[in-house]
This record gives sequence, structure tokens and C-alpha cells, in this order.
Amino acid sequence: MNFVLAAGGTGGHMIPAHALADELKGRGHGVLLITDERGARFPGLFEGMPVHILPAGRLGGGPIGWLKALRSVVKGRGEAKRLYRDHTPDAVIGFGGYPAFPSLLAASSMNIPTVLHEQNAVLGRVNRLLAGEAEAIGTAYDQVDRLKSKYADKAVLVGNPVRAEIARLGELPFPAFDEVAPLKILVTGGSQGASILSKVVPAGLGMLAPQLRRRLQVVQQCRPEDIERVRAQYAELGIPAELMTYIEDMAEKLADAHLVIGRAGASTVAELTAAGRPAILIPFAAATDDHQTANAREMVKAGGARAIPEAGFTPDVLARQIEALAMDPVALGNAAARALSVGRPHAARDLADVVERVGNGAAPVAVGPVLSPRRRAVAPAGGVPA
Repeated sequence: MNFVLAAGGTGGHMIPAHALADELKGRGHGVLLITDERGARFPGLFEGMPVHILPAGRLGGGPIGWLKALRSVVKGRGEAKRLYRDHTPDAVIGFGGYPAFPSLLAASSMNIPTVLHEQNAVLGRVNRLLAGEAEAIGTAYDQVDRLKSKYADKAVLVGNPVRAEIARLGELPFPAFDEVAPLKILVTGGSQGASILSKVVPAGLGMLAPQLRRRLQVVQQCRPEDIERVRAQYAELGIPAELMTYIEDMAEKLADAHLVIGRAGASTVAELTAAGRPAILIPFAAATDDHQTANAREMVKAGGARAIPEAGFTPDVLARQIEALAMDPVALGNAAARALSVGRPHAARDLADVVERVGNGAAPVAVGPVLSPRRRAVAPAGGVPA
């Protein structure tokens, strides 16, 4: 079959779309990506696959901004319809965000079945607008806020697809850690970085108890405007740190990490739980519908993460949370096991199953929801089961 994936904007949309594309290609299907200019610039994604860039508006800026957005959507919808006449997709899969909007509108107008995937624990605005036309809505969480009850029978719990190399990390042992081993911390603000992490994390690490601070090894993603200041701050503190503006080899960095400090974006949470890495999460306060707080909910409840509201994210608070986790190797290992217990590493496979059924004209939910089995938490060496 032939499928069109519509995604763009941020890594939160692009990474799960890429994971699904790999799964569908592996099954012998044709895959084409429709995205915007930002989505097309992500390195290492969709290599060797046809990519089409369409205009996509974004609501905002008052009446003038709305008019411009409407014009972009209409233009993008027309271009997508022309593309579908040549490509003839069996289904169009949208990953939320405004760049997916014109492609999905075009599909519905041509009676091409659509599938939506919601990465967050709150149904996004575009997916809310298009839910009525969709054949199925794949969800990343068993509790999704703002999903209307009349669409509940379309919802299929699949998880949030992650790259295969990250999903495989959950099958490996947690990195060895004891009272004298280096403590390897990964700091990531998502695909676009987060300045608040650059401001707070170095200072917080500098406030750790000396016996813990001198064991630190840090890998941190920074915005370009922050990186030299952060580099100088770590040098002054005597903390070894590798800094970069974008983490291309995320699987490798995650494999080495004992603890992750970062935002609670959908892809970040999915990768942490698939790999089984404990985390301190700082949900982005300005996220639409506060969806990052909702994203962290399941992992925190399981004991695999601690969440700090952005307003209370200070160096002192961060230092105390790190010490609570890392001063006891058993506690850190158990947090890793609890993170793993809520992971859904087979999300790409399960979403592909839904997409194939829709493409074949079958009802995706009539045979029962596709529930991705969670891994059972395994106790780390010397620990107790989570």
C-alpha cells in the first residue's frame, strides 16, 4: 500500500512520524512525507524517502494573521489534492500540528481515509478539529484530556513511536552505578532546546554535595546563544561537560545516562520510558493546554520521574532532587525500572497495524484496541522490584 504521513514543526511531531515511516517501509509499503520547511530541516530523518513541503498557516496575530493562515491552508490543501491524484494514498496519517492540517483536509475532501496520532496527553487543537473525519485516533496515553466522549470509540492506545535504536535500550541492563562510579547526567530541552535549563542546571549541579559533584559527567543540549556561557560555567565549577546545540546521536547519549533532566515533551517522555531512564522533568509552562504537565503524569505516578513546575525550578530545588535520587544507587536503579514499566516500545508496530487496517478498509477498533504491552519492571542488581 501507499501511505502519506503529514507532520512538521517540531521534533515531537517529526520523530514519531519517522519511526512509523521506518516500520511501514519495512513492511514493503510506499511512504511519502508532507511537512513544512522546519520539518524538512531535521537531520537524520526520512532519508531516502520522498518529501514534499507544503505551505501551512498558524493561527495567531489577530485578524490579519488569521487571514494569512487561512490563505496558506487553502493553498496547501490544493497542492495536497494534486499530489494525491498522482500518489493515490491508501490512507493519510497526521501527527498533529498546523503543518498537518492542509494535508488531512485534502484527504477528507477526496474520501481518502485518515488516521490521527496524538503524542501528548492532551488532544491537540488540529486533532480536535479533525477527529470527526478520522477513522482512528492513535493515542500515546490511556488518559487523554480533551478527547470528546463521542470519539472515544475511535481511540486506540498504541503509545508514541520512538526510533528503533532507542526502543532497544530497554532490553539492555541499566548502566552500572554505585557509590563511587561516575554519575552521568543528560540534559535535553527537546528539539529546540530550553534556555531555562542552561540557566538553572549548571548552578544546581554546582550546589551538590562534594562527594557527588566530583563524580559528575554531563552531556547538555543548549541553545546557540547559551552554549559559551554554559561552557565557561562548567569549567569554573570543574565539572566535565560535553555541550551541543542538537543531539543527533540521542540513542548513544541515552544509553550512557544514569539520569536525564529535561522538558516533558511527548517524544522525550516516550524515549525515557522506552529506554528505562529516570528523569527530573520540568514541564514547559507555556505549552498549549499545559500538555507537558499531563505528559509527565504517568511517569511520575509510576515513580520513574520527578516533576518540578517551572515556577519552582531553582538550582537549590534541583540539587535536592538529584541528591534524593543519586545518593542511593538502589533508589536510582529502581526509578529506572519504574520508568521502563510504563514504556511502550512497540508503538511504531502497533500504530502501523492500525494504519494497515484503515488502509485496507477495515475498522481499526472493531477487533479490539491495539494495546502495546508494557515491559514488566525488572529489579536492578542489588535492588528490589518496582
